[in-house]
Amino acid sequence: MTDAVPAPRPAPAGPAPGGPDTIVLVHGFWVTPRSWAEWKAHYEARGYRVLTPAYPGFEVEVEALNADPTPIAELTLPQVVDSLASVIGALEEPPILIGHSAGGTLVQILLDRGYGAVGVTLNSAPTEGVRVLPLSQLRSTFVAFKNPANRHRAVGLSPEQWHYAFTNTFSEEESLRLYQRYHVPAPGRILWSSVLANFMPGPQDAAVDYRNPDRPPLLFVSGSEDHIMPPSVQRSNAKHYKGDTVTEVEVRDGYAHLLPAQEGWQEIADHVLDWAVQHARPRAEVAGAQ
Repeated sequence: MTDAVPAPRPAPAGPAPGGPDTIVLVHGFWVTPRSWAEWKAHYEARGYRVLTPAYPGFEVEVEALNADPTPIAELTLPQVVDSLASVIGALEEPPILIGHSAGGTLVQILLDRGYGAVGVTLNSAPTEGVRVLPLSQLRSTFVAFKNPANRHRAVGLSPEQWHYAFTNTFSEEESLRLYQRYHVPAPGRILWSSVLANFMPGPQDAAVDYRNPDRPPLLFVSGSEDHIMPPSVQRSNAKHYKGDTVTEVEVRDGYAHLLPAQEGWQEIADHVLDWAVQHARPRAEVAGAQ
């Protein structure tokens, strides 16, 4: 496990022979698959098939979800995991999994269950058992936890809350533009469950086997200026993994939580894909896992 960021390498022309030819991009909370639009186009230009599956009920546009957030309020984490697993399990070959924020938690769960050839998380939310709670994270998520009734609601952010939690290194104008383009409420049920899980007996919805010897390689990428999921969260999450499975951590200086939309994202996108291609498990090792 390391915090070092290797020097960028020239991007290959297309998928490596014998390696994954499909990338699955998993979005997080307070956004939808729309947040991956530029990454999808970027990777498709490199010759990959790119899937950006929505959570159940999130198949509509951002504007529709904001107008009627009922699907968000009723969502559970097992529903999301099962939906993503059905998409990935239908593929002929295990893909590269890349998740942002809560999508990083989902990628970890999917890898633990045998889906995917390799995983990358960007400013990942933690899996069960990670108890690091930085003050900036508490401030970022306070809107969801200030009222117990939010456990049964879709919880949105104001433009100001979005700027603090997601885009604190962006200009106010750019932050507002991205808020209007990407923001939807988050499922309070899942947010509350993720916090309560660390105080309940037995594994809960976001549990993984940290000693699973069959888990594919995993890279955590952290933005140094992230308020809602600071690097300390990813470092703690990574340290929970035991054994010989590849688990690495990199920190990107100057990046906020909405790293996939921040200036310079193209270099990060190329770097994490390069890492994934180098570390993807051979098809023979994952054949039948899905």
